[in-house]
Amino acid sequence: MDFSYSPTQQSIIDAIEAIMADFDDDYWLAADRDGRFPEEFYAAIAAGGWLGIAMPEAYGGAALGIAEAALMMQKIAETGGGMAAASAVHINIFGPHPIVVYGTEEQRLAWLPPLIKGEVKCCFGVTEPDAGLDTGNIRTRAEKIDDGYLVSGQKIWTSTAQVASKILLLARTSQPSKSGRRTDGLTLFYTDLDRSNIEVREIAKMGRAAVDSNQIFIDGLIVPEAHRIGEEGKGFSYLLHSLNPERILIAAEALGIGKTALRRAVEYAGQRIVFDRPIGQNQSIQHPLAENWVELEAAGLLIAKAAHLYDSGAPAGGMANAAKYFAAEAGFKAATQAVMTLGGMGYAKEYHVERLLRESLIPRLAPVSAQMVLNYIAERVLGLPKSY
Repeated sequence: MDFSYSPTQQSIIDAIEAIMADFDDDYWLAADRDGRFPEEFYAAIAAGGWLGIAMPEAYGGAALGIAEAALMMQKIAETGGGMAAASAVHINIFGPHPIVVYGTEEQRLAWLPPLIKGEVKCCFGVTEPDAGLDTGNIRTRAEKIDDGYLVSGQKIWTSTAQVASKILLLARTSQPSKSGRRTDGLTLFYTDLDRSNIEVREIAKMGRAAVDSNQIFIDGLIVPEAHRIGEEGKGFSYLLHSLNPERILIAAEALGIGKTALRRAVEYAGQRIVFDRPIGQNQSIQHPLAENWVELEAAGLLIAKAAHLYDSGAPAGGMANAAKYFAAEAGFKAATQAVMTLGGMGYAKEYHVERLLRESLIPRLAPVSAQMVLNYIAERVLGLPKSY
């Protein structure tokens, strides 16, 4: 088995590192402090065509796999941008996948090129305050009217809604039958984020202030029938096709955070002199950092295997969830240890590891909790009875 990067993958690494060189630690510190969307970074990624790395060539994409997309997202997070950088472009990598698979050719031609060029930003309207991971309990309604739907309801944790002009929206168009699944009757739309009928309220949060998270209130939004993706009532099954790649990408982002946190901790430990010796000479400092390195390397292998399975068309759910779980834990542990290694300076914003620690919590929480990942593995991989 060859663990080296292909020429294409190495070129991705080189290109992303070159872009990220223009956005240093001070850029991301300012974006975090000011709560400002990183427009310059987003524009640079879009200008290089990277928003379409996994999209078909026919619509302006590069038609590469999730393996390459994950490597790109890891490097974006690893070179100092953390989740602020990764989340600014995250939805473009996996979000449009239902359009590619289930949209009409007319929809793909109209919707995908502007997303890939960065001319349009999209947000993801799925999670609801009273549903959370219980997607079958979604209450946002889309009632059929002449030539379209009338939508009302609420969504929460909708990232980039402050800057987006489009929304990928899941809403209930019918109730499931008694013999059907609770997620039947959900329909997926890609439509305008019309602020005359959608109120967007930003949620003040612990980290990643540069990329907004929001609660949105939809009241009487008219969605043309032409904005429906695929068949009515099958929207949840369409979203399933984007879940595994999203888990792989979030794992790669967590890995990137862990790697940059570890690098910063090692550099500090080698330079910080206490009692006439570098603190990195002490095993109490060395061993936790060495353990972080082992865990991050293992996370990288899980991500690579999950991406390989997905790109080759093999069942990837178990490995994608495993990669998400393990990489999120490894990234968080590395970020925590970086703060502890720097001691008081780890708590200071100018050293950046406190920002990485705050952002490292996101992959542990989203898009699915660690506990739900373990439920999935227990039931779908190990064959144990469903626990909920």
